[in-house]
Amino acid sequence: MVPPTIEVSAMLVEEVGMFEIMFKTVLFPIDASRESRQAVETVANLVKVHQSRLILLSVVESTAEQPDAMSSPDTVANLLESARSLFSDQGIEADAIEREGKPAFTICDVADEVEADLIIMGCRGLGLTTEGASDSVTNRVISLSPCPVLVVP
Repeated sequence: MVPPTIEVSAMLVEEVGMFEIMFKTVLFPIDASRESRQAVETVANLVKVHQSRLILLSVVESTAEQPDAMSSPDTVANLLESARSLFSDQGIEADAIEREGKPAFTICDVADEVEADLIIMGCRGLGLTTEGASDSVTNRVISLSPCPVLVVP
C-alpha cells in the first residue's frame, strides 16, 4: 500500500500538470539495522511514484576500537546485494556503492557526487533528549547534506 502522503504528492503533481520528476536521484544509505529495513517500503514507494534513480550506499567504518559487522567489506557487499535483490523483486533497479569512511561525511560526499535530490534514512529514534538533539549519524547528515533528507522513524 502506498502511504497517503506519497499518494497525495502524486495526485498534486498530476493535477497541476507537472510531470517532471521531483526526485531524479534518491540516495538510500543502508546498514544492517532494523531501521534501514523498515525504511525500504517508503523508499520503494517514493522511487516508484517519482520514477527516480535509486542508489544504495553502505559505509564501512573501520575503527580498531570497536570492530562490528559493518566494518567487514564482505558483510557490506552481501548487505548491498541483498538490498538490490529486495528492490529488484519490486521492479526497481538500484545502483550500489560501497565506501569506507565516517558515515555522515561519506553519505553527504556521495550525495554530492551522484547529485542526489533526496537522501532517505532510517532513524533509531534516539535523536531527541531533554537537552535537544543528540549527536547521531542522521542528525549529522541533516546538518551537512547538500540536499533534503527524509527521515523514516
